[in-house]
Amino acid sequence: MVRGLDHVVMPVHDLEAAARAFEKLGFTVSPENRHSWGTANRLIQLDGFFLEILTVADDSLITDSEGSSFSFGGFNRDFLNKREGASMLVLDSSDPEEDRADFEKAGLSLFDPFSFGRIANRPDGSTAEVGFDLTFVGNAASPDIGYFTCRNKFPENFWQPVLQNHANGAQAIKAVYMIAEDPSDHHEFLGGFTGQREMRATSLGLELDTARGQISVLNPRAYRSLIGDDAANAMIGPLPQIAAIEIACTGVTERRVVPASQLFGLTLILSPAA
Repeated sequence: MVRGLDHVVMPVHDLEAAARAFEKLGFTVSPENRHSWGTANRLIQLDGFFLEILTVADDSLITDSEGSSFSFGGFNRDFLNKREGASMLVLDSSDPEEDRADFEKAGLSLFDPFSFGRIANRPDGSTAEVGFDLTFVGNAASPDIGYFTCRNKFPENFWQPVLQNHANGAQAIKAVYMIAEDPSDHHEFLGGFTGQREMRATSLGLELDTARGQISVLNPRAYRSLIGDDAANAMIGPLPQIAAIEIACTGVTERRVVPASQLFGLTLILSPAA
């Protein structure tokens, strides 16, 4: 089974400032939501994919990862202590037990199962219960990137049409771009994680099509060619890293690149919808 892109986690120091920046780009951003372990988020929902803009709201509630127990809050707190930007790549899930079996078969490093629920705040002031089953895996070749699958237990409560209506016509995720000195180092892990064993490999990088959007792992030279010198020069943080996401927008007539230096550590590519 080939999994699809579900969301990208983006830790920032100032949640409200980041939300305003995305709103100025024509995105509708959800109200703030809180996690019981000390983080808060605001979401940008597309067609089956979302960007989770995250911050540390109460550091006293955050625990550290220990042994086989993975701490979402601790990982993102530690990431944010180094820099802002994209910290985690998340795929969708229909069955976490099947995910675990697939990951074990692929030889991936697994953490304990984790499930949680929270209250979602809607733009009209109402609330709804949402819940998720998460399956975390580790990749020693990219320690600064977190990976997990996410089963949405109440999709009818989570996905809200009003949040998927964007002034810029944003519709769908086209690609997530990662940068690595040697993209081939990530071939086996990403194949096992996504379930997609068919991928295009060149001297410039890897491309694999998921069930929703593409993952592209590029070397620095290829990334510069894709993104342009200005955006590439603004890149921060060690490699490998999640550097950019590309979103298809009906309200965009030509490709636009918003560099990481202008958007809290994540480069955004807005492309015309097909």
